[in-house]
Amino acid sequence: MYDIIIVGGGVAGMTAALYARRNGKTALVIEKNGFGGQITHSPKVENFPGTKSISGNELADQILDQILNQGADIEFETVNSVKDNGQTKIVTTEEGGSYESKAVILATGVKHRMLGLEGETDLVGEGISFCAVCDGDFYTDKKVCMVGGGNSALQEAILLSDKCSEVMILQDLPYYTGEQSLQDILFSRANVSGLTGVKVTKLLTENGQFRGVEIVQNEGEPKQIFCDGLFVAIGLIPENDLYKDLVDLDNFGYFDTDEFCLTKTPGVFVAGDCRKKRLRQLTTAVSDGATAAMAAVNYINSLR
Repeated sequence: MYDIIIVGGGVAGMTAALYARRNGKTALVIEKNGFGGQITHSPKVENFPGTKSISGNELADQILDQILNQGADIEFETVNSVKDNGQTKIVTTEEGGSYESKAVILATGVKHRMLGLEGETDLVGEGISFCAVCDGDFYTDKKVCMVGGGNSALQEAILLSDKCSEVMILQDLPYYTGEQSLQDILFSRANVSGLTGVKVTKLLTENGQFRGVEIVQNEGEPKQIFCDGLFVAIGLIPENDLYKDLVDLDNFGYFDTDEFCLTKTPGVFVAGDCRKKRLRQLTTAVSDGATAAMAAVNYINSLR
């Protein structure tokens, strides 16, 4: 019997574990992929208070070491159900694990949004990528396209421009939504260009190999752009349907809760990018983790 089980090992989930342990509660974090979540895709983090510059992977490793040192348990498994038994919760996994707790914090994060084009899934990892820090080296001295115009896309493109011979930014809106400072850095580089009002309509292949994209700009005629790789940064989507009986979802599939991280099910809380919020940043994930953990601690204490 754990006091708190946390589903998801991103920054929000690990922060929740830290606060749970600091308040004398046993905690188990169940993560299906790798600890750190989306922040591990960031080659450089410079907006976290107290840290001038650090890689996302390094920051995630430091937080993981911290919660392990505090006595949190971890499991690499995929949760397939959370059952509410009143004052106890049962969490089961695809690997056959079954864990019991007094409270559960859902910090399930989000996944990358895809373009929805024919053959896209087959090309992921074979020409299509979502992470410049992971795959950028494969495109050294080659031409790549980046789909997206927000902060994530611009940050990824900056990293790619250090390695690639040419980086072309394709944004479907008539303007870039990322911070002006990032735009200034990116478009000051000679090997970077951009097109706005662009929709990617087709993936170009030859003998099953990625060769480029077909685009339509401002409802004009289709145009082909040949490149060696395509990086996609067009947003994130939650995977919360598994928990919809425990927590209300909004129209976009996010947990429909506020900054208090409470849900309609006593003893179930949410934290991080998986919940409805205006700002999804490292700092707000930390805030959610602390808030959800303290709400769970107070709930457990009230059971006595």
